[in-house]
Amino acid sequence: MPDACGVNIDLGDVTRHNINILKKINEVVLPVIYNVQFYKAVLEYGEFSKLAYYNDIVVGAVCCRIHTSTNPASRKLYIMTLGCLSPYRRRGIGSQMLRHVLDTVEKEGNFDAITLHVQANNEGAIEFYKNFGFDIVGTKEQYYKRIEPADAHVLEKQLRPSKQVNGVAAHDVADHVADVTDVADHQS
Repeated sequence: MPDACGVNIDLGDVTRHNINILKKINEVVLPVIYNVQFYKAVLEYGEFSKLAYYNDIVVGAVCCRIHTSTNPASRKLYIMTLGCLSPYRRRGIGSQMLRHVLDTVEKEGNFDAITLHVQANNEGAIEFYKNFGFDIVGTKEQYYKRIEPADAHVLEKQLRPSKQVNGVAAHDVADHVADVTDVADHQS
């Protein structure tokens, strides 16, 4: 839908026909190289993986997955990637992608939280997520390989009050720092 300046920002599905565009966006925007399994899995995530179009040009993407937790009482969405090409930043594209994720999670109504990792020195991204109600809930040292700094903050947005299972909060920080290298090679 066009904004006041006539600019049209849309989100579109990731398909096998445009997956290479997603790969290129991620290579340019993110300091991590994702493996083939990551991109195969993205095709299964439906509304949780979208390309962002600015006047019909792909300029960003968001990819999420349902976090498999060791705690069955907790269901979380994990934002694997969210990024936008630098010439198109500060135009509301990242916000629109994140709002789409938040709206989809709200519509489904069965998630307790949304989590993600952010490189510890990425103050702009940390501030962006904090503006949407995310908090830093932990830090995973040496999360990234071949990237400095290698540490990542774990950010989370609680969507409903935490539950207690056997006296332990469902949002225990140990759960947040689960290794996600099953879909990503954290490399530069």
